[in-house]
Amino acid sequence: MDFELSEDQRAIAQMADGLFVDHCHDDFMRQWDTVGEPMMTSLWALCIETGLHALAIPETHGGSGLGMTELMLVLQAQGKALAQVPLWRHQLAAATLARFGTDDCAQWVAKAASGEVLLSLSMDGLNSALGIELQGQAIDGGWSVNGRVAALSLGDQAQAALVPVQVADQPRLLLLDLSAPQIQRVSAVLTHGEAVTDLHIQHLTVNAAALLPAEAVAWLELRSVAALAALQLGVSEEQIRRTVAYVSERQQFERSIGSFQAVQMSMADTHIAVEALRTALWQLAYRIDAGLPAPSEALATAWLACEAGHRIGHIAQHVHGGIGVDLTYPIHRFLYWSRGLALALGGSAANLERLGDWLNDNDKLGWKYDLEEHQAL
Repeated sequence: MDFELSEDQRAIAQMADGLFVDHCHDDFMRQWDTVGEPMMTSLWALCIETGLHALAIPETHGGSGLGMTELMLVLQAQGKALAQVPLWRHQLAAATLARFGTDDCAQWVAKAASGEVLLSLSMDGLNSALGIELQGQAIDGGWSVNGRVAALSLGDQAQAALVPVQVADQPRLLLLDLSAPQIQRVSAVLTHGEAVTDLHIQHLTVNAAALLPAEAVAWLELRSVAALAALQLGVSEEQIRRTVAYVSERQQFERSIGSFQAVQMSMADTHIAVEALRTALWQLAYRIDAGLPAPSEALATAWLACEAGHRIGHIAQHVHGGIGVDLTYPIHRFLYWSRGLALALGGSAANLERLGDWLNDNDKLGWKYDLEEHQAL
């Protein structure tokens, strides 16, 4: 089997890497820390210009129609650069609407593909200890929606968003037009610089077309896990690269601290963690693009991403010593991002518990069962 990237995939990865690295250099990031803008507007404009914002949107709606593998390569480059642009939420929201939405949703997808509007999404209610706080009740010709959506990314900047809503004891996805007067906003900024908004909704009436079919939840959740894990992979790779460079130069007792056995063993642990994440993520991306079921693979990838973020982030801080907590030195940003991504994934314990529940209820896991399924078809 050929596991190499295609020529087109390599070109996409190289373009994304060059775009983000050239834009998000350390001097720019130091200035960004003081600006207070919700997103990197100039970089987002470049993403739209190069088409990176619409890779996963179907061609029939104006996008590139590519798969999770291509999007993963771009998000990995974004993670390395810590670029504050809404790449995955914007296009996965549009891709979900294109697949499961009615004709009424098509205009949102087309405008997202052209860059005319910004879409956001939130899946946090599926992982939160509070559960889904938005409730939907059927009324004549539509739904009455009440409750809260916590920490919607770029909720003040986006024109619409996909959010989870509890309907008849079942999670569903709801398309919210964020211009509705029944939506009250409370804005905030997360530790790693992502602008978010709490939405408080009272007596909002939406039509039936705004509520997507039940199967859309699992479809989007798989891809959201892959997207967040790809960002975590990029963040972790760059953390390791920078830390290796630092311990190779930092001198103590007339030796580089990278020659000390304890430092070498710690850095070896980070390499193991990042390669475990890479392997699980590639398998997940392959299964998504191949149309294979991947519930356990998504949970395993989410757990490995949370674990890698924690382990690599704290080892990088530790071997940097005092300079690791100096806010004028760049390594702290990577720790903020790795912890933020782990929280967005639901955390290690919650994903491990969900994986354990899945394994308890399923006795068919592995490639041979995929072959049996295809032979049966």
